[in-house]
Amino acid sequence: MSKSLHSLPIVIGVSGASGSVFAIRLLQILAELDVPTHLVMSKAAELALSYETDYRAADVKALANTVYKVQDVGAAISSGSFQTQGMIIAPCSVRTWSEIATGVTSSLLTRAADVTLKEKRPLVLMVRETPLHVGHLRSLTALAEMGATIAPPVPAFYLKPQNLEEMVDQTLIRVLDSFGLAPITAKRWTP
Repeated sequence: MSKSLHSLPIVIGVSGASGSVFAIRLLQILAELDVPTHLVMSKAAELALSYETDYRAADVKALANTVYKVQDVGAAISSGSFQTQGMIIAPCSVRTWSEIATGVTSSLLTRAADVTLKEKRPLVLMVRETPLHVGHLRSLTALAEMGATIAPPVPAFYLKPQNLEEMVDQTLIRVLDSFGLAPITAKRWTP
């Protein structure tokens, strides 16, 4: 008997780009929605986390249902036969998206993303870099052509957020829309 799509896990990748708060809150929201999560964090992600938040890597890993070491390229999420709803990389660094764009992967983080693309599952990249030069734009275009969703964490000011937490949540709600999983409490544009 096959599992329903929403009972399958979502793979959460965390790279070393600024924006650790997105990964933390994403894991919290998915737990609230009872969506299983499989987490892989790069070493640079653990370092960025320590600079940006009061969380430790162990705190973030405790939010996930399953955690993999970034160097474990033989883990379940490295195989297309392991079924998932897809993958979100939050945040996604230039190095990470560049590896995915070329298909030359060096870690479980980028291998899992490559597998997600080849299996034609949703891959959402919360890219964190600005300004972008033409090389960045070319690799992001290649990723979009391969089927990835490029979702920079851009706040929606028309919803009049009152604090940083509301801006983070609204950004993640838009990301979760790609999976049909946004919480029913999500604020929506109503002209």
